[in-house]
Amino acid sequence: MLGITKEFPGVKALNNVTLRVKKGTIHAIVGENGAGKSTLMKVLNGVYQAESGEILIAGKKVSITDINKAQNLGISLIFQETNMIPQLSVTENFFLGHVKCKKGGVVDWQGMQEAVKKVFDELGYTINPRCLVSEISAAEKQMVEIARAISKNADIIVMDEPTSSLTSDETERLLDIVRKLKTQGKTIIYISHKLEEIFAISDMISVQRDGEIIDTKPASEMTTEEVIEKMVGRSVQTEYPVRNTTPGEVILKVESVSRKKLVQDVSLELHKGEVLGLAGLVGAGRTEFAETIFGAAKMTEGTILIHGKAVKIRNTKAATRASIGMLTEDRKETGLALKASIKHNIVISNLKGICSAGFWTNSKKENDAAKKYIGQLKIQTPSVNQTAVNLSGGNQQKVIIAKWLFSDVDILIMDEPTRGIDVGAKYEIYCLINELVAQGKSIILISSELPELIGMSDRVIIMHEGRQKGELSKAEMTPEAIMRLAVS
Repeated sequence: MLGITKEFPGVKALNNVTLRVKKGTIHAIVGENGAGKSTLMKVLNGVYQAESGEILIAGKKVSITDINKAQNLGISLIFQETNMIPQLSVTENFFLGHVKCKKGGVVDWQGMQEAVKKVFDELGYTINPRCLVSEISAAEKQMVEIARAISKNADIIVMDEPTSSLTSDETERLLDIVRKLKTQGKTIIYISHKLEEIFAISDMISVQRDGEIIDTKPASEMTTEEVIEKMVGRSVQTEYPVRNTTPGEVILKVESVSRKKLVQDVSLELHKGEVLGLAGLVGAGRTEFAETIFGAAKMTEGTILIHGKAVKIRNTKAATRASIGMLTEDRKETGLALKASIKHNIVISNLKGICSAGFWTNSKKENDAAKKYIGQLKIQTPSVNQTAVNLSGGNQQKVIIAKWLFSDVDILIMDEPTRGIDVGAKYEIYCLINELVAQGKSIILISSELPELIGMSDRVIIMHEGRQKGELSKAEMTPEAIMRLAVS
C-alpha cells in the first residue's frame, strides 16, 4: 500500500501511509484507538476508497472498489465488529452471498451445515450451525467471523482485533490457527491491542500513530516498552492504578435470580464504592445475568433490592430510574446510536439533564455536557456533532461511558469495558473506574481478561453454565483459583 490518504468530515484518518507486507509472514499493526489501523485495512478490503495512493499485490497494481473485488484478489478481512444478520442462522450468515445449491436451484441446506460443522470441528468450536445468530454470544459471533474468513481460502487474511472477546484458551487456539496458516503460505495482517499476542506470533511490527506509519521493524528487534512509547508518543503507565477506598454498605442485593435456563439461582451483594468482578468462560452466563439485572431480559425468578428495598425492573428504563446503567459488550448493536452525533449519544439516557422549563431541550446544556465528557475521557473527535459511526472503536466505547456518567447512575455494570481499547486508553478507563468508586459509585465488572479482573476487583464472583460457582476475596484471587471454579 503506497501513499494511502483517506479523509472523513473534519478528520484525516490516513496521511500518506505506506505499508509493505511480505508473503507468508505475520505482520502486526499496532497503535492507539483512532490511529487509523482499521481504516487502512478497510481501504485494502474495498470498504473505503482512498483519496490518493495505490495498492499492489505481488507487484501488480490493483483496483479494489468493493469487498467482492478484494475477495476475488484473495483478501479476506475479519472485522473488529461482527457483521452478521441476527435473524439468520449461523449457516446462513456463513454462506451469505454465496449460497450452495443442488441441481434445479434448490438450496443445499444439509451440505452447507455439514461444511460449517467441518470448519468448526477443525477449529474446536462447539457452536450449533443451525442456531440463530441472535442466540449466540458476542464471543461466539467473533468465532464464527474468524471461521468464515478462514474458510474462504484467502491468500491475505486481515485480522482486526480477532481475540477481543475470546477467553485465554480460545485465544491460544486462534494463535495456533494463525501459525498454521503461516506454514501454509498464507499472509496474515494482525491488528491487536494485546501486545503479548503481537510478540507471540509476529514476524514484523508496524506502529501507526495519528494516521501515519511511525516505524516498521522485525518483532525480534522491538520491546513492549518501545512499541508502547511509539504508539502514544510518550511513556505510558501499564499497571493497574492503586485504589485506596473501602467499600461501604450494601447498595444492591440480588436474591436467587433466574432467567430460563441461561441464569440459575444467582445471588450476590454489591457494596457502595466497590468493584465486584464477574468471571467465567464464554457461555458461563455473565452477560445474561447482567442483562437480567439491567432489565434487558426478563427475570423468571428472584428478587432485586436496592438500598434494602425490593424493585421491579421490567425494562432498561426502569433500571435507569433505579440508578443502574450498563455498558454492553457489543457497543455497535446495543450501546450506541451509530448514526447520531456524539452529543446526542451522551445525553440520550438523561434528557431531563438538558431540559429547560421542563420540556424544552437546551442546546447549550447539551453542548456543554458533551464537551465536558469529551475532555474528561479524551475522546478523539473534531466536534461534538461528529457521528458515532465515524469514531474508532475505543472512542465509541468512551462515548458510552460518558452517557452513563451524564446519567449519574449509582450502579454501573461494565461488560468488557476495555475490549478493543489500546493500552493507554485502558489505563485511563481504569483510573476512571477508581474515580467513580471514590465518588461512591458501585461497579460490576465483567471481563474475559483475568489480569484485569484481578487488578481491578475488590471481590470476584465466578460463574459456570449460568450458575454461581464461588466467590474470592482480593487476597484469594489468582488466575488458577478463578479458572478452577470457572471450569468446575
